[in-house]
Amino acid sequence: MDKKLQNLEKNYAEIPIPKELDSIVENALKQGRKKRKRRTSQWLLGTAAAAMLFTASLNMSPAMARTLSEIPVVGSVVKVLTWTEYKVEEDGYDATIQVPTIENLENQDLAQILNEKYRAQGKALYEEFIAEVGDLKANGGGHLGVDSGFEVKTDNEQILSIGRYVVNTVASSSTVIEYDTIDKEHEILLTLPMLFKDQQYIDIISDNIKEQMRTQIAESNQEKIYWVKGAGLADEELMEEFTTIKPNQQFYISDTGKLIISFDKYEVAPGYMGVVEFEIPTAILKENLVSMTYIH
Repeated sequence: MDKKLQNLEKNYAEIPIPKELDSIVENALKQGRKKRKRRTSQWLLGTAAAAMLFTASLNMSPAMARTLSEIPVVGSVVKVLTWTEYKVEEDGYDATIQVPTIENLENQDLAQILNEKYRAQGKALYEEFIAEVGDLKANGGGHLGVDSGFEVKTDNEQILSIGRYVVNTVASSSTVIEYDTIDKEHEILLTLPMLFKDQQYIDIISDNIKEQMRTQIAESNQEKIYWVKGAGLADEELMEEFTTIKPNQQFYISDTGKLIISFDKYEVAPGYMGVVEFEIPTAILKENLVSMTYIH
């Protein structure tokens, strides 16, 4: 491993990874807007170290500072910024990993949980990349690429939806995307199950998506392909048949209050289709919605 990679690895090693993240998330959701007790001195030291690393990154990268200054304010208060960006540029090995951070959210517990998650995932992604590069070099070399970043899908007075994507490139590329949707007024993290009265939403949404898939295949003369039965496809074209969404399927709420269900590249369709999304008609959801607050 050359000196550049060693230095990057050292920087990442200094970023604290949150322990028991799942339990922290669960606890924060239960606590709502309650303020958590003061952190231990160990956590404060870790946060200070991360802040110094962030400041150092800005000082070393005028381009990064310009990027931060150009990012728009989300709503009137909350901001989504690039916390840090790490790049690896070698012959055949390229990585760009942007780590977002949410600032000025009144619910500091929620902001901390999300920011810790983003930093932990960025660190894990980087470490996986470095390990794979090491394996490739040890076995004669090769090619490897990782591109990770984020985009604000919805930004209005009520909803903030952030999508974080990872594109891995070896011989071909794969893309996964994960969304966080926040009720900015009540400052809570929304999940798909909590929007509905019961689990009937899984069948309702799945059936509608299959109908949309078949319609798109027919209207495009099979230029669009989804792995769904009943669309005139040969068995060898089905690959892994889509039957139902996951209870926690990736989603976001659009600026117009529509539920958008997202699938990763290769999840329900061939690779050339990329990441695919389906807008679910509110009319088929409203009887099962807890309320029309978010989806309308």
